[in-house]
Amino acid sequence: MKELFAIANTVGEALKRRGETIAVAESSAGGLISAALLAVPGASAYFMGGGVCYTRAAKIELMDIPPAVLDKIRSSSEPHAEVLARAAKDRLSADWGLAETGAAGPRGNRYGDASGHTCIAIDGPISKVTTIETVSDDREANMLIFAKEALQLLGKHLE
Repeated sequence: MKELFAIANTVGEALKRRGETIAVAESSAGGLISAALLAVPGASAYFMGGGVCYTRAAKIELMDIPPAVLDKIRSSSEPHAEVLARAAKDRLSADWGLAETGAAGPRGNRYGDASGHTCIAIDGPISKVTTIETVSDDREANMLIFAKEALQLLGKHLE
């Protein structure tokens, strides 16, 4: 966890320096991304909010994603992560949206992805998406890796 909080501190400080804000939509990271960002002193300068969008209903209600959009894209995919990141950014009027969607384990998901699979997206001045495969069924370890990777992706584009 110390490494996660260190990465979040670097990201938080960069957001404050740039005068930019972030909104988060996470799934299999279970809130760790938001918790890490909020652990940084002065987080209110950049953290607009977020949600653990673990279900279709949460994506519709919390992120205001129309069901018709969700019908067209498979969960735990790069296009799905992109939609989540954009929705978080737009819903909370942030400069950046950060999203994660995957399968932490100990089993894969119903879409055919193995445990340890996640897709992470950022949407803002720069939009990027990536897929991570840990090849592990350790749920807690995967959740932590997913959160670290999400913050590192954002951090790389804040430098």
